[in-house]
Amino acid sequence: MKRALPLSILVCVISAVALALYGYFDRLLPRFAFISGWLLFAIMVILAGYNVWKKLPFLPLGSSEGWLQFHIYSGLFSVTVYLIHTRFHWPAGVFEQTLALFYSLVTITGIFGLFISRTFPKRLTARGGEVIYEQIPFVCRKLKERVESLALNSTRDVQTSTIAQFYVTHLADFFSTPRNRFYHIVESRNPLNQLQAKITEVNRFLNEPERVLMEKIGDFVRQKDGLDYHYALQSTLKLWLFTHIPLTYGLMLLSVLHIVFVYAFSGGAG
Repeated sequence: MKRALPLSILVCVISAVALALYGYFDRLLPRFAFISGWLLFAIMVILAGYNVWKKLPFLPLGSSEGWLQFHIYSGLFSVTVYLIHTRFHWPAGVFEQTLALFYSLVTITGIFGLFISRTFPKRLTARGGEVIYEQIPFVCRKLKERVESLALNSTRDVQTSTIAQFYVTHLADFFSTPRNRFYHIVESRNPLNQLQAKITEVNRFLNEPERVLMEKIGDFVRQKDGLDYHYALQSTLKLWLFTHIPLTYGLMLLSVLHIVFVYAFSGGAG
């Protein structure tokens, strides 16, 4: 984090220099777009290579953190080079528009990934405890079974069906599957607060044994909400990788085709 400000300033300076060079040489060099295009492609190759390097940690290519920083700031600089290459215009042809769309999606998902990779781990730690992603469905299923047992057995233990009916009406769906993904991502506890308000409301009509049971169920509700929180954030981190990386490979393929088409229709001019 200490290097973030100097590196950000460096990228801004380099971007300003690149824009100045573009303003000067674009009129003097008719083929300036070829230069910016090859520079952009070289940056993209390096950026795409980061994912390959992560799979080959035994190679002496520097630290993972160093490569990550290079990946981030090179990606940000590539936006400037891309705008220069396209002369700050959205392309006209269908293929060029598809290429531009892929580049935009890779950039957007990259920035989004940077944000969540920096913030989600801290939020998960602050929420308490390490929850293994693959074990979340199993733990949730166990919670559901315990709450169902308490709710259904309440008709026998406390001689009323109030808790069982409350479970069927308000909690069965909540315990059946991960819930409130969007609310957890935006750090909103409104759904949990609403459930707790319903529990508080029904407590007014319960006798003492029923309140004891409902208190246990309320604890399970909070545990399930915590598991849903971990599931929402961890699954988003995983889904981002399964989105950003395929888009990157698609962008590289389209870029290679773009180079082939440009040189084919320009008569090999460089």
